[in-house]
Amino acid sequence: MGHTATVYHGDKLIVFGGENEHREYLSDVVILDLSTSTWTQPEIRGSVPRGRARHAAVIYDEKLFIVGGVTGENSVILDDISYLDLKTWTWSRSWRFTARFDHIAWVWGGRLWIFGGLDPDMERTTDIWWLDLKGVPSLSMADSQGTLDSPATPNRMTHSPDALFSSPSQQLPGRSGSYAANSGSVQVRNSNRRKLMAPGAISCLRFKSGAHVPSLFSGTHFQAYASGVLLDLITPSETVRTFECNLSSLELDSLRWQKLADGQEIFKPGFRWHYCTVDTTGTKAWLLGCSLDVGGTPGTSDENSMSEVLCLDLRRYGLLGDEMAAVAADQARVRVAERPGLSSLSGIGTDLSAVFDQSPESGSEADFTITANPDEEPGPDDHTEEPNVDPPPSFLPPNVNTSPPIHVHRIILQLRWPHFKRLYSARMAEYHSKRLHIPEPYSVVRAFLYYLYTDSIAGHPEYCSDIIDVAGMLVMANLYDMPKLRLLCVNRLSRELDVENAAIIWERARRTNEEWLMRRASQFCLGHWGRVVRTEGFKSLSRQNLIELCEVVDTEGRIVGGPELELAGGLGADGLGPARDSKRSQLTLGGTAADDLDDLDGDDIDGMEIS
Repeated sequence: MGHTATVYHGDKLIVFGGENEHREYLSDVVILDLSTSTWTQPEIRGSVPRGRARHAAVIYDEKLFIVGGVTGENSVILDDISYLDLKTWTWSRSWRFTARFDHIAWVWGGRLWIFGGLDPDMERTTDIWWLDLKGVPSLSMADSQGTLDSPATPNRMTHSPDALFSSPSQQLPGRSGSYAANSGSVQVRNSNRRKLMAPGAISCLRFKSGAHVPSLFSGTHFQAYASGVLLDLITPSETVRTFECNLSSLELDSLRWQKLADGQEIFKPGFRWHYCTVDTTGTKAWLLGCSLDVGGTPGTSDENSMSEVLCLDLRRYGLLGDEMAAVAADQARVRVAERPGLSSLSGIGTDLSAVFDQSPESGSEADFTITANPDEEPGPDDHTEEPNVDPPPSFLPPNVNTSPPIHVHRIILQLRWPHFKRLYSARMAEYHSKRLHIPEPYSVVRAFLYYLYTDSIAGHPEYCSDIIDVAGMLVMANLYDMPKLRLLCVNRLSRELDVENAAIIWERARRTNEEWLMRRASQFCLGHWGRVVRTEGFKSLSRQNLIELCEVVDTEGRIVGGPELELAGGLGADGLGPARDSKRSQLTLGGTAADDLDDLDGDDIDGMEIS
């Protein structure tokens, strides 16, 4: 009980610690081979950490990191961190970090992070800690610091993972009267040696308040790491109803909370959820629980049973998956971990970007030309076609005003753009003219073609800097059925939603049937209505779009202005002073202030402590 089980190399489960049936705290390591359903034990060397339960474990760089937990008869809360080198099966020494139990740990951006759990005062924590792992010799290589805490076996051999898992002699014996351990099962020692602080920079940030900072003091919370963000899921319980639940995320590069979904979108009534985990790709979350209504007879079920599974597709909420998130962050020059096995396309893309849109005379060997609509083309008000339908690209020389030519290479377009490959293989007019016209704005088409060269939409100062261009690429990704580009666009649009672009993002999401992004953008518009309606993006919407956006407001909603603002929860509480400006107004939805629907602007966020 209270152990950790961590996936290693995709087919091994490494179990550490926990309590046995005698209420003893353990520090042994046992391994389940998932392909053969065989348990094995490695021979352990090094300074074995104290036995513990309710700790956190994470594998990174062939090391199993163990953080915190509880131990001893008096349930001492541990503040240490150590790791087991999985190549040599040698424990490192233990360092001081922060006292915590029932928390989670993960590694992102070359840092080990922890969040959640309880502190020594037995209170739920609202702070996040991280330890820098880069550039610290004792954390970046095999380490045998410290002395053996148990008697050493002469000529003890270390085992590589492959040798360990393939050796039948290493299999565990059957259950006996005493607990078999690989290095001393019960580790309840009271060491008087003062531990050193963990090497590397240690940082902490505490969240005091915010529009979407999860309230950790109520409800049943599950936290998990996926796709470069920390997920916080509040599930229904006896005291927390479905509409009070939600799924939130903390962006680790900006340390900014945002709400991804309301409880009604995720949960059906009549269930309790007890465990949560994320798959190895970071694209799906799984909840394990039970139904409260068995056979139609309320109250007959066992709330502790595990009979139901709920799967959440995280890509629906704009999450990229672990590998894509790491590549996207690297392309955006955000500090990320140097992980093996990342797609090499980002490196190739760096080289290809040097010949993108370079004329043949420059030596680029470009052999194809693409044109687009000029950026000053009329807005949606002047279009009469159905907004969900986009005209196909024309392979005939356009008889209308076009943009400057974009010089590209046919081989890259054929490899990266399936639609182009199909049409070009038909050897129509474009095959002979070596020219293609795409009826989309010039800046959007350039950003789209730049993506084909580099596999990136990460904010290049020339090609992808404008979020409106990303919204246009979302339309093209939908038109040409390019799911990876669609997901990248949804992710970036949701992260960079603001007053100036919210109306445009809502319209593009509506056009492409991106329901989650459309709902998020509409809630943002309602929460900042007074400023959104004064933007050029809002004014550029067609009459039909304006009507539909306005109809998102609840039928009982109304505009509250002037002196009523303070009574509506208003400006006095936000520290903005009296509501004397008649232009200041607040949209209320069924009595709930719409300001609570989305994040405050960066200048309005306060109440954070960082050390």
